[in-house]
Amino acid sequence: MKGYIKDYPRPQFVRREWENLNGEWNFVFDDNDEGEIKEYFNNFPINKKINVPFTYETKLSGIEDESIHYIIWYNKKINISKEQLEDKKLILNFEGSDYKTKVWINGKYIGENIGAYSRFSFDIEKHIVYGENDITIKVEDSLSKDQPRGKQRYKRESWKCWYIQTTGIWKTVWLEWVSRKYLKGVKITPKTDKVQLEIETNLTEQDIEKQKYYIETEISFNRQVIKKTKEIINNNYEKIEINIVKEGIKHNIQKWSTTSPNLYDINYKLYCEDEVIDIVDSYFGIREITIEGDKIYLNGEQVYLKLILDQGYWKESHLTPPNEESLIKDIESVLVLGYNGIRKHQKVEDERFLYWCDVKGVLVWSEMANCYNFDDNSLQNFTNEWIRVIKQNYNHPSIITWVPINESWGIPEVSNSKEQQNFINSLYYLTKSIDNTRPVISNDGWEHTISDIITIHDYKQDKDLLYQEYTDKDMKVLNNLEEYNGKHRLFASGYKYEGQPVIMSEYGGIAINSNEGWGYGKQVKNEKELVERFTKLTKTIKNIPYISGYCYTQLTDVQQEINGLMDTERNCKIEPSVIKNINNMK
Repeated sequence: MKGYIKDYPRPQFVRREWENLNGEWNFVFDDNDEGEIKEYFNNFPINKKINVPFTYETKLSGIEDESIHYIIWYNKKINISKEQLEDKKLILNFEGSDYKTKVWINGKYIGENIGAYSRFSFDIEKHIVYGENDITIKVEDSLSKDQPRGKQRYKRESWKCWYIQTTGIWKTVWLEWVSRKYLKGVKITPKTDKVQLEIETNLTEQDIEKQKYYIETEISFNRQVIKKTKEIINNNYEKIEINIVKEGIKHNIQKWSTTSPNLYDINYKLYCEDEVIDIVDSYFGIREITIEGDKIYLNGEQVYLKLILDQGYWKESHLTPPNEESLIKDIESVLVLGYNGIRKHQKVEDERFLYWCDVKGVLVWSEMANCYNFDDNSLQNFTNEWIRVIKQNYNHPSIITWVPINESWGIPEVSNSKEQQNFINSLYYLTKSIDNTRPVISNDGWEHTISDIITIHDYKQDKDLLYQEYTDKDMKVLNNLEEYNGKHRLFASGYKYEGQPVIMSEYGGIAINSNEGWGYGKQVKNEKELVERFTKLTKTIKNIPYISGYCYTQLTDVQQEINGLMDTERNCKIEPSVIKNINNMK
């Protein structure tokens, strides 16, 4: 895209004046929680160096200590010139820091953020001086099941499919220079039936009535400008509707799809009177996800979902991608293996991942990292961050589904508890209130309540048993007459199948025989047996007439879990064309 900058952490909203703060920082563990008492923000006790954004648990951090440390500190010097701050604000952005992050600038406390997976920012301009400045950060984490954890362990040792914890800064930290009043964000909703864009602008909170503000939007495709408008802004939050094609311009609307991932560039200019005070580059895709009966449609054409589960872990950097190229490589591997989409599992991935899925035409199920308790604290922690995640990633056309909860994690009694059912239903309606353009799967895998798609997790390794489970004459699983997997019913008490699409959203998990790893079911002896079982299971699911797609577990091995089609170093266990042919068979 025209606005793309390599390594820029927010590719949906690009400004040119920025500085990447990744790299070497001073670092110290604070196991006795004495840093604030001893004022580390005024006199930092340099103990170690860490390579941000990699967490201390990882090899790429330069520390590689996998033990539990609940409190850690970071410190870095930056230089700011007078010219850089002339009539400008300076914003300190964090793409992700786990879990409670406090910030000091030159010894002055700026603020804090609670959360692990969503972006947050601080306006630090008032606390910066010309020349050298000091940034100090304290991060507090825990093994609490009240905070969104995803696949991070909440015990001191890893087990089954729960892995080494992620503590502290794990995504890019960066500076951004903006005008006194600027665009905080833009929400874009393509209206395919009207060939129209609905744009909701969000400006910084200031008295807008004292001066006239305008926003100019320029839409182009393949570098040809097809529409340019200039609208007056009367409120800090403003909704604008733009017909995409200007009269007199010959342009056929190019929709985004997996085979033709067409994207439009859009440039925003914010004016104060006649002066341009903010410029942002972005892009959008025109596409529509709809459900009709038990089928899913992309732009009016039925789509059979062939997804692969991706947890986004790397051997030397855990949840943090080693670099942008590693994200691209994983996405391209998914395509080579014959899949049309990714279920990003229990993680809100680096936004550059979504950018490249947009560019390459890969469908994404966006799933939140879950808590493991059900209490007032966990509900608040989860809901606050889930709202931020939806808003943050709303504009990416590759996202076709929102998945707040997986396998009743954090709502263990949802099958019979009205209280827990109310919570999961509230997440469904909350998500729909922010985004009514995408399906929502409120509880992926089993014990469904209100859900646009019904999903099944079944790791049976015998194809005949798998087929019999879902094709019996009484349709016992679909009609909620019996448990499957011997543990769960498909619907919570009081709910039933209403004719929605059905997806086998977890199956397989085949591991090659090893004494050092874990997989689902009996492990196979070698690659030949892996292909045979993979073929039988996948073909069986394709032969169940009412199923509209599947998601195989999983793309790569992750630490002790060894059921990936690739190992932890991204080496394919099976020739990719073999897997692709199986995925493409009728």
